[in-house]
Amino acid sequence: MTKQTKITAKSAPAIEYVPLAKFYLSDLNPRQEADEEGIKMLADSLVACGLIQNLSGLKDKKGMVGIVAGGRRLRALRLAVEQDPSLDPVPVRLAPDAATAEAWANVENSTRADLHPADEIRAFGKMYAKTKDAASIAKVFGTTEAHVYRRLALAELPSPILDALKAGEINLTMATAFTVCDDVKHSLEVLEMVRGEAISAHRLKSLLKPDAVASTDRRAVFVGKEAYMAAGGKIGGDLFSDEQSFDDPAILAECFETALNDAARKLVEAEGWKWAEVINDSYIGYWTIEEMKLERVYPVEGVLTEDQAERYDELAELANGDALDDAGQEELDALQTILDGEYTAEQKAHAGLVAYVDNSGKLCVEAGLIRREDKQAAIEAGVLEASRHIKDDTPKSPYSQKLANDLFCIARGARQNASLENPDLLLDLLAFQLSGGMGFRTAFGIRTDDVANMPSTETGYQLDERLTAPASRPKDPWGSDLARAFKAFQKKGKKHRDAELTRHLAALLTAEDDKLGALIDKTTGTSIRSVWTPTAENFFKRVSGAHLEGIYQSLLDLDPQDAKAKAFAKLKKTDKAARLEKLFCDEATQKTLGVTKEQKAHINAWVPEYFS
Repeated sequence: MTKQTKITAKSAPAIEYVPLAKFYLSDLNPRQEADEEGIKMLADSLVACGLIQNLSGLKDKKGMVGIVAGGRRLRALRLAVEQDPSLDPVPVRLAPDAATAEAWANVENSTRADLHPADEIRAFGKMYAKTKDAASIAKVFGTTEAHVYRRLALAELPSPILDALKAGEINLTMATAFTVCDDVKHSLEVLEMVRGEAISAHRLKSLLKPDAVASTDRRAVFVGKEAYMAAGGKIGGDLFSDEQSFDDPAILAECFETALNDAARKLVEAEGWKWAEVINDSYIGYWTIEEMKLERVYPVEGVLTEDQAERYDELAELANGDALDDAGQEELDALQTILDGEYTAEQKAHAGLVAYVDNSGKLCVEAGLIRREDKQAAIEAGVLEASRHIKDDTPKSPYSQKLANDLFCIARGARQNASLENPDLLLDLLAFQLSGGMGFRTAFGIRTDDVANMPSTETGYQLDERLTAPASRPKDPWGSDLARAFKAFQKKGKKHRDAELTRHLAALLTAEDDKLGALIDKTTGTSIRSVWTPTAENFFKRVSGAHLEGIYQSLLDLDPQDAKAKAFAKLKKTDKAARLEKLFCDEATQKTLGVTKEQKAHINAWVPEYFS
């Protein structure tokens, strides 16, 4: 039997087993705060594996032990003993004096490092290969099952990719992008291309699968995954998001062509059109119709009965006041459909349609189109008016182009002159144009630029929906009857007009002159915090760690030498950002930190000095 040797060196710290009830968190411990969810996970780990690293503390005059290193373990032990009482009493390394205890506290908390992601991935992978149990891995490592599964998704990556991650030649985001490709040879070729380069995940995925089509592509949406796979197409994707890819572009193109032709054929059969064509474009403009040398006929407008017209006005008034329910809106839409009219059987007998798929993957059609070879028959049938263009052999106009331009300006000036006596008409027209009711046409010679009001991240940012709601557009931006559409707009009344003017002019407001901007802000009571709340994503991660420390100290009235300030300063930048976000958004955090009424008011009103 081997004799055990007990080390009793004078410098060796004493290890004692102390009842858990005699522990408290020492003021010397810089980590005075802890994430409750993380503590629960650490408690599960302690139950599964026991206490691997002892606590460190200083015994006071009353025999109690203040823990200077191991505050998270202390909190977790208090939970863990409820499941495993054998964890109490607890081994603790005792410091001989306060100076030593403070040194231990500072050293442990400043040198503690998390397991490198590459090592964690490999460790999780090896353990899972033996146990096939993600829950056990989560308990042993004190983390969540979701985190374990994310790491396991990377465990099958080729070893050189994990080596590159460990060496810092690629980052974790880049490593996750490699999961989209199951071709090891190609993955390693791409790895050599990107070592040491900070490229985006999107760019990296495009290198790994240059021919893949995103599942959000209009063709993929229109065809659908089931039809594509039934044709032999292969689906790929990102294990870390809901993104999928259609990896056989030739099969997708063939499926798209077949599906679009089938849809066009069904429209002909169901609606009685003479013909149908398809185009691969995602939009049809007036130029497309001109290039195809097609003429257009329009639906025959319907007429409402007296009762229907009265009901239409009632419903329109309710809609203008935002008091129309779903049933009323459905009734109003049905009446509007009658007004919009429909194509007659005779029109359809001479005309056809062009089908296409828009950028959202929706089937769209341009109907009521007449081919050149059908034009004469359509004219004879009274479906299409004869061309009013002057033939080449007609007498030359007596007006020169310059004179014609002058006469045009005179007519326009007369209209402008008369409109001065009808300001309401001008305001109606302006509101109608701004609201998008004219499509690409205009009533005024003014240009409306897109005035940027959306930051790169919308987290914590919320504008009034009147500023974000899209303008309404006519179904046919070029061919719709503007006079009829404008009359319908006027019917909605001045309240609707003024509301449209207000929201669109507000969306165009720039006021770049500082004095003018200040006057507007004073008059309107502009408030940054009414639309924006600082978060880790939209602000705190985007400034320096030192800047975050200054904000934290200012909001909580802390001296830089205060224990709370020192504890915050020792955190990683990402943890500082998360902590500040909770300070702004989480009442429980504010309560834990003892935020006063005055400090809360300061937090609620705080904005970066940029706005000063």
